[in-house]
Amino acid sequence: MISIKFLLSILALGFISCSTQNQDQDTKTSSYVPKLLDRSEGIQLGKEWDHVQNTYMDLKTKVDQNRADIQSHLELTALYIQEARVTGEHGHYYPAALALSDTILKEETISDDQKYTALVQKAGVQLSLHDFADALATGQKALTLNPQNAQVYGVLVDAYVELGQYKKAIAAADQMIRIKPDIRSYSRISYLREIHGDIDGAISAMTMAIKSGYPGYEETAWAMLTLGELYQRYGQLDNAKKTYQEILEVRADYPFAIAALADLKMQEGDLTTAEKELNTAIHHIPEFGFNVQLAHIYKAQNRLEEFDTIIKEIFAMLEDDIAAGHNMTMEYADIHLELLDDPNQALALATQEYEKRPDNIDVNMQMAKIYEAIGNSEMVSKHRIAASITNSQHPDIASL
Repeated sequence: MISIKFLLSILALGFISCSTQNQDQDTKTSSYVPKLLDRSEGIQLGKEWDHVQNTYMDLKTKVDQNRADIQSHLELTALYIQEARVTGEHGHYYPAALALSDTILKEETISDDQKYTALVQKAGVQLSLHDFADALATGQKALTLNPQNAQVYGVLVDAYVELGQYKKAIAAADQMIRIKPDIRSYSRISYLREIHGDIDGAISAMTMAIKSGYPGYEETAWAMLTLGELYQRYGQLDNAKKTYQEILEVRADYPFAIAALADLKMQEGDLTTAEKELNTAIHHIPEFGFNVQLAHIYKAQNRLEEFDTIIKEIFAMLEDDIAAGHNMTMEYADIHLELLDDPNQALALATQEYEKRPDNIDVNMQMAKIYEAIGNSEMVSKHRIAASITNSQHPDIASL
């Protein structure tokens, strides 16, 4: 899904190093390597940020000196993908990662192992951009090169889930965990158990995922966050709060945990504390979802001027994501339904996604919620049944 806007965003990346101490040198010496953005102070995490900067400068130097250095390209791509997760700067890092992946894949000297890694990385970015059909195709190409590596099965699981091909997702997850039972495979087993109605099994698998991860690493914090969300979604609020707090003990100022605690405060009706915590999270990273949470607070308190301002900010963030190749149709639909009280516009947007992914349970759940707001009970029933095909016990389905 590479559009003109996407290509323009690549050109706008500024293919120079962002290191302040090397700005003069970079002005004189051209580099095609996308820059490394500064992390906000709260998420620098001391030695971790130092390591990232040093790794970036080392890889940048190697790539500038030898553009046929495929291994350094691969490591640089992995660094961009990781920074996208940590910083929330998706509009910068995902196009950067895609550009490097495509550069690597054009190299005539690329080995099968390197091509496999480049394809898996590219598929991972495509998934993050919600380009699910292309991600599946890219992952299947990687599978032909190495069917014995667990990583590619993670790509396939995610793509099959998003496309509503749940039996294939289960088969891919079984292969993945057979090859390598680790944080990534247990996490996917957890999600598949949840959407098939096994909540206790999902919690158990996510707990195993966390135990197999490294304390303090971002991916472990993300698994802990997912466990907390599982607890919260199914009413175990004390366990959810405890899990979110435990994240902050091992990864201080983790913005997603801060925002999750804010969400719990919103459930409790403590909107003042929730707003304060959300502003802290927003200060750390420009995450679209945090602004949406804050908009809900402004709406609940009838703070119309602030609500209008943040809605404009949200739409600007969405446009930036779209310019970077990110499919945000469902996010737009949700805003029109939940914040702007415009179910007809939400339906027009969600229908676009439904036509691409008619078997996905989340898309059908969204369609059912929209039709409920419109008052079309027949269509609510149709999409509720489709959303329940895996026996999901999601509270939003139960409430329809």
